[in-house]
Amino acid sequence: MLNTDTDILSAAQTWRREGRDVALATVIETWGSAPRPVGSHLIIDGDGNFLGSVSGGCVEGEVMVEAADVIENGQPRVLEFGVADETAWRAGLSCGGRIRVFVERVD
Repeated sequence: MLNTDTDILSAAQTWRREGRDVALATVIETWGSAPRPVGSHLIIDGDGNFLGSVSGGCVEGEVMVEAADVIENGQPRVLEFGVADETAWRAGLSCGGRIRVFVERVD
């Protein structure tokens, strides 16, 4: 079972060796309460397969959509997510936290 960020990064290398297109998403900042700490990783391949976690809920789904675009055009980006307390649980950020996620293509 993959349970550390090191395992996830190793999996990204394996996927690349297999010829898959891969994007890496990394939590680079958090404010308030956030489900995953800075340094957490999510890898996504060109077919939509993924391993790891940067948040959860709707946030993670949006990161995957953005990762597909990064894979296609090669341009990294920083995504920022924040929600009000009343919608926090539904969107996957507890207690109104905010996070920033860096998404890059793995070449």
